[in-house]
Amino acid sequence: KPYQSGQKEPFKVSRSKIELFMQCPRCFWLDARLKIKRPSSPPFNINKAIDELFKKEFDMYRAKAEPHPLMLEHKVRAVPYAHKDLDTWRENFVGVATLHEPTNLHVFGAVDDIWVDDAGKLMVVDYKATAKDKPVKELGAEGGWQDMYRRQMEIYQWLLRANGFDVSDTGYFVYATGTTDRAGFNNVVEFETHVFPHKGKSDWVGDTLVAMKNCLDNDKMPE
Repeated sequence: KPYQSGQKEPFKVSRSKIELFMQCPRCFWLDARLKIKRPSSPPFNINKAIDELFKKEFDMYRAKAEPHPLMLEHKVRAVPYAHKDLDTWRENFVGVATLHEPTNLHVFGAVDDIWVDDAGKLMVVDYKATAKDKPVKELGAEGGWQDMYRRQMEIYQWLLRANGFDVSDTGYFVYATGTTDRAGFNNVVEFETHVFPHKGKSDWVGDTLVAMKNCLDNDKMPE
């Protein structure tokens, strides 16, 4: 339902709605108050397929409590995390959730994966896929469009901490790059996958939720 100014019922905001607010408070207000959504991009169906295949791969090693070969190759001292709620945490529109009491916002986000290190700290993992001339081995400089990837991981870290888990500041991107330097397609796109860390800072999330709440309660549309 649309948000009503001053409502007592908790209002659901997803990880993507937080990102929408970060990019455009006006777009967020229109979405939440009037249910006028910003036009969406085409669905990334190939990326979704790669996500599902990655999950199947890592689940095989999760069942054995062993590191995936990519984790060994990139010297990540961890194993895929096994938890009874993992499938729920991965489910769209459910995910990892918490009620942010200062704002009465029900915040949620669906993770791709979680690993656990030798000290028992959880590490948020995000799968990404693209096609470029060179494989992606790190995110671009801060201030660019890939900042939304950083924020995405940091929101998941914040959500897990809000649920009482011991979460490492360091998360990992599993980034698959499809190559275009082959002679032809032949029903195969070859990928090169790299695993690299991101040290998150999730302290901005609480202040952002307060700003979102103030935006929601304002009957005047933001600039």
